[in-house]
Amino acid sequence: MFHPHLAPIILCIGGHDPSGGAGIQADAEAARANGIHAATVVSCLTRQDTQGLQGLWPQPVAEIEAQCRLILADSQVRAIKIGILGSADLARWLCQLADEYPELPLILDPVLASGAGQRVTDPALLEQIRSTLLGRCHLATPNLPEAQALSGAESPDDCAVRLLASGCRWLLITGTHYNSTEVINRLYGQDGSRRAWSWPRLPEEYHGSGCTLASAIAARLALGQTMEKAVAEAQDYTWHSLERATRTGQGQWTPNRLYALDPPGSPR
Repeated sequence: MFHPHLAPIILCIGGHDPSGGAGIQADAEAARANGIHAATVVSCLTRQDTQGLQGLWPQPVAEIEAQCRLILADSQVRAIKIGILGSADLARWLCQLADEYPELPLILDPVLASGAGQRVTDPALLEQIRSTLLGRCHLATPNLPEAQALSGAESPDDCAVRLLASGCRWLLITGTHYNSTEVINRLYGQDGSRRAWSWPRLPEEYHGSGCTLASAIAARLALGQTMEKAVAEAQDYTWHSLERATRTGQGQWTPNRLYALDPPGSPR
């Protein structure tokens, strides 16, 4: 139901990263920087820092469901963004949620490994994402290794054909893991449309870039932008947040998602 006196928000479901580089904190910062409030539900707790992941503890699905339903009943949710899941049971429940709210754009960042490369999915969860959850998504934003793992194909185009066949409406395959001087991101639509963007590759490794991008897209979709416009502008925002990243630990750099709030003369 539309409530004219309530501001639109996005509902973010993802992991808690104590370092603040990725996960729910990244979602909330990116949403705010792109003009919208994020309500956050923690899917799993993690023990990690900028150097890598040491442990992951999925939260009870019943508690995640209860928290999500409270937010959906109380607030004007205009999009749902999903990050790390932690269990096949949660993926199954999210399919049920998507079926109950088909009007809400569902944006999936299919996190299969940490930024440092540690796997965060088991075979049951991978199959649940592949066979059921993808088909409920308005947009999925895998990097190329994730697209390959989910599709069994190799090239971005072949991955897209197989993943779109699941029913996913749009697919953005990012090229951050390619060994090239440029990062090429490719957007594919169910209608056969294709568009690619090229970005200069930045020199460091970054923690939370995927969360940042997916949440920025979700924010812009919630505010009424078309998919292509939301993806284009969210990429530009994400690249600049990485360009202005800071080193908050001894490992990967942390995106400066709130760079627009920096005072004049702050270091880039």
